[in-house]
Amino acid sequence: MADEIRSLEDLKAGMAEAGAAAVSEETVEVVIEETVEVVLPDPKIDDLGRAYATGKRKDAVARVWIKPGSGKITINGRDQETYFARPVLRMMLQQPFECAERKDQYDVVATAKGGGLSGQAGAVRHGISKALVFFEPALRPALKKGGFLTRDSRVVERKKYGRAKARKSFQFSKR
Repeated sequence: MADEIRSLEDLKAGMAEAGAAAVSEETVEVVIEETVEVVLPDPKIDDLGRAYATGKRKDAVARVWIKPGSGKITINGRDQETYFARPVLRMMLQQPFECAERKDQYDVVATAKGGGLSGQAGAVRHGISKALVFFEPALRPALKKGGFLTRDSRVVERKKYGRAKARKSFQFSKR
């Protein structure tokens, strides 16, 4: 502003003049429609028609291959019911398919190493999610929103010297 404003009344008068000038001029509304094309990456499928991904959780690492099929899940050469006896662990494996609405449409072959059963189930779930995105890139937003593509980085805290465990101390003896 070229004029100096020294009080609130001057500011109000200046705003009123600017508002009147803006209303008196012809206003033309222009509506511009933009179409944004989202370019999805190409699916990463091998010669056998499978998508491969690696999943990790705690100390467990799972190599996962998925291909179109009837929904059979095999871990380390065994069926999921025999490998993961607890229903909660089997439910974890189905979560990415339910989120992507692809239940019983893919066969899964996985090898899991390291950690315990819970960590291995989490690793297989992570691998299934990543492999689904490699097979169908359009599923990424749904799986990302569900949190299936994020690697759960929580691991066991190491034991410190002078302590019984990571944080637990030895019993204090006064005498």
